[in-house]
Amino acid sequence: MTTIFVARSVRLSKWGSDVGVSKHLFKLGVTEEPAKAAVAGGGWAGETDWALLRQREAEVLDEAEIIERLQRKTRMIDPKLYPKLKGATGIFRVPPEHVENHILMTRALAGESERAELKLKPADFADYLINNALR
Repeated sequence: MTTIFVARSVRLSKWGSDVGVSKHLFKLGVTEEPAKAAVAGGGWAGETDWALLRQREAEVLDEAEIIERLQRKTRMIDPKLYPKLKGATGIFRVPPEHVENHILMTRALAGESERAELKLKPADFADYLINNALR
């Protein structure tokens, strides 16, 4: 069975913030091997500090299909426009507002009426990406 995962690089996030893209950059990928091993050996965009945020087993054919599904909802950074990415596909810029709305809607549909202040964590962004990729 294949595993869909979301990883984050602190250095790539800092680069994104410096060039004005966004600091909320995440890599979505699909692997047959254990996700932790795939992320450790990834080296996407020339960075080696990738950390696995979330993973989920899924009935997915390939990474291109998942990326195409997610691009309908969230913008992927075009690797042709930024030489720093070195051709890496599946790196998404996620607006925090989309994640907040996703969490609020999920809570509302679950019947929770409290509106506690949201403090977004990288894992919340990963959940958002995986949920939208598997829809």
